[in-house]
Amino acid sequence: MNYISNVLFAILLIIGIGYFTRNVKKLIRNIKLGQDVDVSDNKSQRWKNMVMIALGQSKMVRRPIAGFLHVIVYVGFIIINIEVLEIIIDGIFGTHRIGLKVLPESVYGFLIGAFEVLAVLVFISVTIFWVRRNIIKLARFWKSEMSSWPKNDGNFILYFEMVLMTLFLVMNATDLNFQAMNSGNIISQFIAPWFSSLPEGTIHFIERAAWWLHIVGILIFLNYLYFSKHLHILLAFPNTYYGKLTPKGQLNNLEAVTKEVKLMMDPDADPYAVPEDDGEAPAKFGASDVQDLSWVQLLNAYTCTECGRCTSECPANQTGKKLSPRKIMMDTRDRLEEVGKNIDTNKGKFKPDEKQLLDNYITREELWACTSCNACTEACPVSIDPLSIILDMRRYLVMEQSAAPVELNNMMTNIENNGAPWPYNQMDRLNWKNE
Repeated sequence: MNYISNVLFAILLIIGIGYFTRNVKKLIRNIKLGQDVDVSDNKSQRWKNMVMIALGQSKMVRRPIAGFLHVIVYVGFIIINIEVLEIIIDGIFGTHRIGLKVLPESVYGFLIGAFEVLAVLVFISVTIFWVRRNIIKLARFWKSEMSSWPKNDGNFILYFEMVLMTLFLVMNATDLNFQAMNSGNIISQFIAPWFSSLPEGTIHFIERAAWWLHIVGILIFLNYLYFSKHLHILLAFPNTYYGKLTPKGQLNNLEAVTKEVKLMMDPDADPYAVPEDDGEAPAKFGASDVQDLSWVQLLNAYTCTECGRCTSECPANQTGKKLSPRKIMMDTRDRLEEVGKNIDTNKGKFKPDEKQLLDNYITREELWACTSCNACTEACPVSIDPLSIILDMRRYLVMEQSAAPVELNNMMTNIENNGAPWPYNQMDRLNWKNE
């Protein structure tokens, strides 16, 4: 009979990890739909950024209250789940608290005691997060893009964490052998009396139920990540590693344009020479859909935590403009997911669906509202760069569709004709000094 539970546990574990692996492969495939970009430079700085920003939460704590609470949840949840290793071993081999057999009782008690304290701190922190989101209703959680699924998703993950921490404590409180140790039950000793009036068999049943629900909950949580904004728990590390290292105000140059400018500047170049036909379609200037963006930008989209710090710092959004940097990232991710499902449906090939990121998801009004101030990239706690997507889509509008606003078209015409943004002939540029 004992073997049945072990086999069931193994099957559950295989299904949970297998489904997670399948979704990770799909995630990698979707990210690789983006254009290739070289981010192999300055590896030492990239490792430093990953350690400081993703692991050390250095940008998260710039807002002290949310940052401190997030650190508690992050550290607590990661450390507490070290016990998952013990649960997996117990589940597969039919043992019970294998840690007691391989560690001295005092060491094991210290570890579980630390886990219990962290579990309470995580529960309190998550409760405060829920209050901030649903009762205090901080403005950045109630923007127009934070409705329906994004709104519910934020609450679902908080409920998940509350339930998992509760199950962990109940599991310890109803484990009579563990309570008899009188070591490590720092918190659970106060919960154990709640069950003391119950028959021993009932207490054992509750302990087993909490144990099973805890591991099942963790597997559900693991697989929920792919569909949730909390995918950043995993992607924050590669995202900060591949984050932009150049100064935030520095724009990249299109290789095709750079080549044309160099050709124009070359006195030995033949202006009438016909370029060689390599059989490939000309590269698109800028981006109108997710496949035109780089894979780093698509990684950014999947990493977005939807925390809204970018939007709360955006001067365009603060003055009532339609632009929300958070929405830019959410729209990019939604469109990428739509493209991925299209590929799945059509057996590995993308079938044109008469949609694109531009216009169907992100409006031109949003793109031109951006002031390019980089406030959003500075505010993001995981080094996401919404501005790069905005600029690439603007490039498409200007260079592929000549669809810039009238004021911008006038400025570019003046630069072309007069060498300056102003509508004055170069010979008249200094006339102001005679006035």
